[in-house]
This record gives sequence, C-alpha cells and structure tokens, in this order.
Amino acid sequence: MRTSLCALIESQRAPWCWLVAVLAAVIALAWPAAAQPDFPSRVQLSLDANVKAIQPNEPFAIAVTFEIEEGWKINTNDPKVPASWGDIPLLPTTIALDEASAKLATLGSIQWPKTKTAQADLAGNGKPESYEVFAGTAVAFVPVRLKPDAFGPDGKATLTFKIGFQACDATTCEMPMREELAVSVPQGAASPAAAGLFRDFDVARLQGSEQWGSAATASSGSAGNASNGAGLPAAPRSFFGIPLPGSGGMWTWLVFFALAALGGFVLNLTPCVLPVLPLKVMAIVQHAGSPKRTLYLGMWMAAGVIAFWVACAVPVLVLSSFADPSRIFGIWWVTLGLGLLIAIMSVGLMGVFNITLPQAVYAVNPKADSAGGSFLFGIMTAVLGLPCFGFVAGSLLAAAATLPKIVTFAIFLGLGVGMALPYFVLALKPHWIKKIPRTGPASELIKQVMGLLLLAAGIFFIGAGLIALVAAKPWIAKQLHVWIAALIALIAGLWIISRTFQISKSTLPRAIFTVIGLFVASAGLWYANDTTTRARDNYLSGMWAPYSPQAVAAARAEGKVVVLDFTAEWCLNCKALKAAVLDREPVKSRLREQNIALFLVDLTATEAPGWKRLEELGQTGIPLLAIYTPGEPQPWLANNYTADTVMAAVNRALQVADAARKASTETAQLPSGR
Repeated sequence: MRTSLCALIESQRAPWCWLVAVLAAVIALAWPAAAQPDFPSRVQLSLDANVKAIQPNEPFAIAVTFEIEEGWKINTNDPKVPASWGDIPLLPTTIALDEASAKLATLGSIQWPKTKTAQADLAGNGKPESYEVFAGTAVAFVPVRLKPDAFGPDGKATLTFKIGFQACDATTCEMPMREELAVSVPQGAASPAAAGLFRDFDVARLQGSEQWGSAATASSGSAGNASNGAGLPAAPRSFFGIPLPGSGGMWTWLVFFALAALGGFVLNLTPCVLPVLPLKVMAIVQHAGSPKRTLYLGMWMAAGVIAFWVACAVPVLVLSSFADPSRIFGIWWVTLGLGLLIAIMSVGLMGVFNITLPQAVYAVNPKADSAGGSFLFGIMTAVLGLPCFGFVAGSLLAAAATLPKIVTFAIFLGLGVGMALPYFVLALKPHWIKKIPRTGPASELIKQVMGLLLLAAGIFFIGAGLIALVAAKPWIAKQLHVWIAALIALIAGLWIISRTFQISKSTLPRAIFTVIGLFVASAGLWYANDTTTRARDNYLSGMWAPYSPQAVAAARAEGKVVVLDFTAEWCLNCKALKAAVLDREPVKSRLREQNIALFLVDLTATEAPGWKRLEELGQTGIPLLAIYTPGEPQPWLANNYTADTVMAAVNRALQVADAARKASTETAQLPSGR
C-alpha cells in the first residue's frame, strides 16, 4: 500500500504539494515578528550605549531616552499620589529586558531621570495638587553586564528592551504603551563612545557587586520578573485561563496542535457532520471509479477541510500583525459582548433553539469528480457543519488572538487535520463506511457537551468584560445586579410585544400591549441608569466615605457633624429614601458643607462592621439615618425622613458645631492668667 501511495503522490501531484505552499505562506504570517507600536505615541524612544565595543562581564551603560511631547508627561518609575487622591493608581514607567535578552545579560540598578512637578485634579474636588513626573527630554541609565554567550556569530550582542509608560496631558491620558527597542554592541576591547549623553550618569553604579543580581533585576523588571509595561508583573500567556508552557516554542505549539487535532476529530461526531460523513465519501467513491482515484479525490477533499480551518486563522494572524489584540479585549464592551454572543449560541447548540445557515449556502453543491471539485467539496463539508461547531471557531478566534502567532496557527491547522482525518482514512478504506455509527443520543450528547464547554468559554469572556468594566468605572460594581434585572425586564417587555403580534391580529390589543411592553422594557433601564448615575456622582464627588469606626471617631474628634446612612444592596426602601431625599436638592448641597462628614454604612454582608454600630444605637432594621451633633453623645435618628426633617436636623447640628468652634476660639484668645 505504501508503494502505491507514494506512486500516487508522485504521478498525480496530490494536493499536499500544493497545500504545503499555501501553508508556508500562512506560517510566514504566523511566525512571530518584531513588536511594533500599536498606536501613535506622544513619546519617542531611543537607546544608546556608552561604549563602542565591550567584553563579557565588563559593565557598561545603556541610555534610554524619552523625548516627551511638550504639554505631556509620563509617570515616574515609582509614582506617589497625594493623599486626597485616595487609591487612584498611576501606572509606573518600566524598563525591562525581554525573555531572550534576560538570558544574555544582567542589569544593575537603574538611574532614573530627574523628576519634574506637574499638577492635576484627580480627586475631582476642584483643587489641583502637585505630583512628580517625567517630562521633556528624560534619560534613564541602565547598567548592563553581558554574559560570555551573549555574542552571536556576527560578534555582536543584541539586547531587546521592553519599555512601558503612559502619557498624559492636563485633561487626558493615552492608553498604556509597551514598546520594544533593540541595541547591539560588538565584542572587543572596551572602547568608550561619545560621553555627552552620559555626562549625568553616576559611574559608581557600574561598580560593586551589591548593585547587581536579583535585587537589581527585580527593580528593572527583567529576568524572572518581567514587566507588562504597565508596572505590573507580566502574567504568563494563557488559553482560556490555562497557562501556556514555555513561551510559544516548538513544544508548546506541538502540544496545542495535537489537542486541536483531537478536537477536530470530535467535531465529526456532532449531528451536523456525522450523518453526512459517509454520504460525502460515497459520493467520491462513485465519481472516482477506482480505489486509486478514490484516494486521490479523498485527499483533495481532506485538503479542502484543512483549508477552511486555515482560512479561519488568517483574520487572527492579520489582526495581531497590526495591533495588540490584548488591548482590544481590554475594552470591556468588546469582551463582554463577545462573551454574551458565545453564551447565547452555546445555548442554541445545546438544542434550546436551532442554528441554521442561509438556504443559499445549502444550495452550493460542487461535484466531487475532479481535484478542484473535491477540494470545494471539502470546504463546503466544513461550512455546512458550522451550525454545530461554528461558535467553537468564533470563540477560538477571540481566545487565540492573544497567543503567539505560531500557536494560533497550530490550533487551527490541528482542527483542520483532525476533522479531515476521517475523510482521508475512509477514502483509503471505503468499506469501513459501514462501521460508522449512526446519529443518536450519543452524538446529541457530544453536541450538548460542546455547548456546555462553549458556555464556559462565554462565561470566561463575560467575567473578563465585567472585571474590565468595574476597573474602568468602580462605581458600577454595586450596580451590576440592577443592570442584569433591567436587561431581563427589557427582554420581558420585548417578549410581550413580540408574542402579542403573533397571537392577535387586532389593532387595539397590539397597541395596548405594545405600550405595556415598552413600559416594562424602559422602566428597568431608566431605574438602572438613574441609580448608576447617582452612584457615579457620589463616587466622583467623594461625598460618602465608606464607614469605619476609626474614621467616624476621627471626624467627631475634629468637631464635625457626622452623618451615617445605614443601607444595603437588598434594601429597596434605603435606596428609595436616599434617591428621593439625600441625593436631591436642597439636602444634597447642604450635606456638602465643609464641616460635615458623610459615611455610608453598608450592611449588605452579615459581617459588615456597621452592624455593631446599629446595635449600639438600639436599632434592629434599616433604613436608618443618624446625625451626630458635636458634643452630644446621642445622634438624631430617623427610619423614615423627608427633606425638611433632614434639613432641620443638619442645620441644628451645624449651629451647635459653629457655636462650639467660636467658644473654643474665644477661649484660646484670652490672655494668659485670666
């Protein structure tokens, strides 16, 4: 059999020769290329060495120059924020070696540029505060020692630095950037370069072993502590949360190729594919007329199946060649939307609703009596299976976008090879067709399991999208359940309208239930938007601070009027009262008085510290508003209040506080001895 197969390949020019050429072009696209900036930057980078040549283990310095556009600045390597900004994070500037370069050199303690002072109002209180930044032309000096094996066949050592930063002006910030730049140094007797750029470099950093090693490596973010350019340790590459072994080398992509091939083979067992598999092969057998030609046409059909999956990989490879897909998936609505789409289609895959292709697709039926026809026959075989596994490909397009290109290509190629394998084997042994099992509960089970696994992928992306959303808009964290309820109400309202038009042909019922449906659909969205807007305003204004006994005690010690709003996420009355009274004028403006401290006592969790305060006040339930007047041990309490009652209580407390403050001032001004 081996002899006849080889003869067939040589004489008939089987599709593998042609397919190899196509795959070679795709592999060229898939092979990792040098990283490029994805977006225009306000910062231009350059690398320069202070030597023209160097020997292994001899220290030298690399100057990393940041040319920052006028009016813009970047954060320092260790940004410090004023206390009034709270926990607002500033992304530090980082300098690191890439993984390959970290094996060739060790870094010393980086000499960072001199800082400049900038002002910003990140607290949103109208009071800009000063903080330190890098601006203008900023130069960082990186001490380097090359290892003996750092020099290549050309006699040069080439190091690639990963440099992360974020540029901001007075009102906006660009996306965090990570650029990669390389510098080469020839091997030879140490020969200093022009010293002008290095006149401010502290040469003492090149001396002394204490400046080198793990501590220095950690501070620069190289070696075992690679940085992602945003000041955080770089997470290992993963696939649906599963860490990838290595860094995308041959072992990695071979493992994924094998796993994908197994998955591609399983796709043939779905109800969309299994029934037609023997029919497709029998069609080839009938057109061929001989075992030799059957194998020839079967190979072309298998090549068509593989070509379909390779084509699915091309969009990912093209995208990752021009942009960093991980940034795209950092946009919360992109990731969340993709997750919802995958989740919806996974439910359909499990049989809740049917997924079908347009009828025009089913009308395409190429004849398998020639090499080209069999090739198209294979492509259409894969296409017609999309209702059962189309969103497997869709989820892979998303998940694989952040992988090394060669791994992405290996996954899609493996899927094609695995799915095409039965067609090749059956073309080789047509009599095995009788052994193919019929569709039934087993194939339906496989389809349902695939749906569940796909649902897991959808949930993964939904979770990632929600995390990104909360990170960008922290005030929405406690509003997510409100939006979920609003979306369900929206679906209910649209369902009322849709079913009414199906059930009734009369104009009046349609009009009435359309109004009802629109009310149901819009009421939830209005409420969710209203509560989210108020939550955002409260967060940005910093009016209501989280409750803690220490913070309340400190505010009372300062002689402030202290207002405690006891609430919980499950307390609808609490939310209604706050929305109707505390978040509206004139109460809202009055509570902004400088001598008033506002605390939100969240009792959503049973372990919340506010429960003890509630018990101390002799209360058992909420809503509850407590207003502490300076000098008085017991607060004003109300479980149900209006704007007038709150204003009266606050005004009285402020009057007492003002009187106490005046009395204290007058006492302090009395002459000593009186």
